[in-house]
Amino acid sequence: MPLAVRPAKAWTELTPLGVVLVIGPWNYPLQLLLAPLAGALAAGNTAVLKPSEHAPATSAALARWIPEYLAGAVQVVEGGIPETTALLAAQVDHIFFTGGETAAKVVLRAAAENLTPVTLELGGKSPAYVDASTDLAGAAKRIAWGKFINAGQTCVAPDYVLATKDVLVPLERELVKAIGELFGPDASRSDSYGRIVNDQHFARLAALADGSTVVHGGQRNAATRYFAPTLLRPAPGDALMGEEIFGPLLPLVPVAGREEAIRRINDGAKPLALYVFSGDEGTRRAFADQTSSGALCFDVPAAHLMVPGLPFGGVGASGMGAYHGEYSLRTFSHERATLAKPLRPDTLELIYPPYNKTKRWVVSTLVAPVGKRFRKN
Repeated sequence: MPLAVRPAKAWTELTPLGVVLVIGPWNYPLQLLLAPLAGALAAGNTAVLKPSEHAPATSAALARWIPEYLAGAVQVVEGGIPETTALLAAQVDHIFFTGGETAAKVVLRAAAENLTPVTLELGGKSPAYVDASTDLAGAAKRIAWGKFINAGQTCVAPDYVLATKDVLVPLERELVKAIGELFGPDASRSDSYGRIVNDQHFARLAALADGSTVVHGGQRNAATRYFAPTLLRPAPGDALMGEEIFGPLLPLVPVAGREEAIRRINDGAKPLALYVFSGDEGTRRAFADQTSSGALCFDVPAAHLMVPGLPFGGVGASGMGAYHGEYSLRTFSHERATLAKPLRPDTLELIYPPYNKTKRWVVSTLVAPVGKRFRKN
């Protein structure tokens, strides 16, 4: 305690914010709604859950079971845009949103009307850089796993690969092998390979693939919404390099080296995650020092989500705020400052007005910043 305030005690404690609104996405409709909820409840809040209308079976299950086990603490509101709009207009104490950039802007504008704090967990084009110093077979298998899990519909999936031309050729071969190892010769027969969420998203991905050069995969079935793991070599201006892909399309992009890769990454929006596959310490350090991203992972994609001691969140266009583990507790709490000073002895008498020469000296010595002296106006 500063001398001017003694005797006293001071501390901080985490206090609940109040009512938390959690708006979940469709790609992991259970986990990405219940994980934030766990943090909100651990911090002592009540919550309103808005499941995604694009995952209706999960939404219905949550609406059935949540009230049975968490009645009075959690309310589930099903529906689409009208219901979400009404919830955003309500006076809640925190909004936690997981989804895309366009919807996030709507959420942020609505929150501004009530000055409601917001956590935005978004996405973006998360790049992977691969150089010749790494084990290309090992890198390819991890990239294929991270990219094609959930048919590419994962916010931290590698969106595209950057490498020199002499690395891309063998890397492409290794990626083809890895896809076969993970999902078999025909991924449509694999119980481990997913489907695209709806017809609209399927059509968008088909248009992106048709607007670029497919070098492997590309098979699709609109009736079942199956879209094979696909590798592409995009040309400048291809649409799939202008937006988050969020599907099983992996562009392989040639660069001159790490400097050009870093420049290309920095020319775009800050990614949710950046993956560097390199055994060269200088390369690792260059990406760490010269880029900004929600997370930076060496030699593995997506696995940082499995570490509860790490914060998960974006930066810039990929989001604001973070959660997981202790970070969830802090996101859904207010750290309140508390000061307790006994009425006796009242040492503040030394700085109460009226001021005389002695009191001015006390204020100057104990309260005023170093190098300053109390002066009468």
